[in-house]
Amino acid sequence: MEQKVIITTDIRQSLADAVAQVQHDRLFVLTDATTHRLCLPIVADLPCLRDARHIVIGCGDAEKTLQTLSDVWAQLSDGGGTRHSLMVNIGGGMLTDLGGFAASTFKRGIPYINLPTTLLAMVDASVGGKTGINFNGLKNEIGVFSTAESVLLDTAFLRTLDRQNLLSGYAEMLKHGLISNDTTHLNELLTLEPCVTDNTDFCIALSPLVATSVGVKQRIVEQDPHEHGLRKALNLGHTIGHAIESLALQSGRPMLHGYAVAFGLVCELYLSCVKCGFPTSTMRQTVRYVREHYGAPTFTCDDYPALFDLMTHDKKNTAGSINFTLLANVGELRLNQTATRDEIYESLDFLREG
Repeated sequence: MEQKVIITTDIRQSLADAVAQVQHDRLFVLTDATTHRLCLPIVADLPCLRDARHIVIGCGDAEKTLQTLSDVWAQLSDGGGTRHSLMVNIGGGMLTDLGGFAASTFKRGIPYINLPTTLLAMVDASVGGKTGINFNGLKNEIGVFSTAESVLLDTAFLRTLDRQNLLSGYAEMLKHGLISNDTTHLNELLTLEPCVTDNTDFCIALSPLVATSVGVKQRIVEQDPHEHGLRKALNLGHTIGHAIESLALQSGRPMLHGYAVAFGLVCELYLSCVKCGFPTSTMRQTVRYVREHYGAPTFTCDDYPALFDLMTHDKKNTAGSINFTLLANVGELRLNQTATRDEIYESLDFLREG
């Protein structure tokens, strides 16, 4: 099913229209503690939500678990949910991933609508039909491909975010800029200065860039919905990034997804230069941007074996080889690339030491 992505400046009307287009007997609204407080009030008094049953979960990636998923299933069941019910997910990437998975598996699947409230969710998590949870210490280990009935994007929600969460989503936009054939878009991304205190101007500047970024992902997903080929382009920065994120989670110091992706981009652009001839000047421009705005990771060389082991569990691997998406130039993809342990360790050295 083709996913409808609606970029709107009137989220109330757009949500009312989206709900009306899906016949349903019961409506469930899933939020986390933060979006229940900050975002739900924007739409809570809509007539279409008057009789909705509300499910509230905890915040953060540590909640993206089988236990939380089970709690959501239980509340759907206890609330009288049927295979003809509808769920609206209002939140960031963790919530849209988990909510989409819960909806896709309850009663063998009920329709759902995503209303992403973070930049990361707008440009990445809520678009493309990937749903899931973390399991056994690994990111997104369990999940299904399942397309939302519609995804409603209103950048006004971004004004509720702090700088770190804006930067988390921006890393995925940098990735989209690198894999697109639009060097102008990449240059716009690499010259936009994130907010320091008031993020209003930054959010205004983001609006057209978000639309372009979402368009990059949509075009790729439409050509390869189940990641048999081209969609692997979206994994740039993620093989190493997911390992960094998983290690942080295991260490009890969770890291925002986009920060891990930003660090992964540094490593995988280094590998792209070494193995595929990616232009050093573009790599260094991107690396400077990441170092200036995302800082440096806290792991040490003693953590390299654990990071390598985590990479061996990546879902993209084949026949025991760690697979990477690398680039020969902006938009020139090199899928299914491999690297030796030494090369991977060198990329981690480059990330940590420059």
